Amino acid sequence: MEKGEINFFSENDFKLVDENKHRIWIENVISSEDKFIGDINYIFCDDEYLHEINLKYLSHDTYTDIISFDNTVGNTLHGDIFISTERVEENAERFEAEFMEELKRVMIHGVLHFCGYQDKSERDKELMRRKEEEKIKMFHVEQ
Repeated sequence: MEKGEINFFSENDFKLVDENKHRIWIENVISSEDKFIGDINYIFCDDEYLHEINLKYLSHDTYTDIISFDNTVGNTLHGDIFISTERVEENAERFEAEFMEELKRVMIHGVLHFCGYQDKSERDKELMRRKEEEKIKMFHVEQ
């Protein structure tokens, strides 16, 4: 099976530092869930950009930190993950977290959705949070 690619794009002035380290981390997370790496695109943007996507494709008139479009086929993860860096920054302040830690949480949240985890019910939200914490810890493991 041919391995896909994890790509990072920006629709604002945000630039992900050390893309390769993030890519390896995401690949390790996907493998840890017994899934395969397809084509996953991260698109960093501002609140207005993500709000427009929320309105256009989901008919939600709200601001959010992440919208993921899951195109997974079987156990091979594919999709687009849009992240508002403005919203991540606000959430980091609100939760008294470092920006990069909150960004990692949001980045991996999208991948966990592709892996089949949901966050609609309280029980699902608790599992999602536990998985996010578990996967964030993987970032610090020597690659």
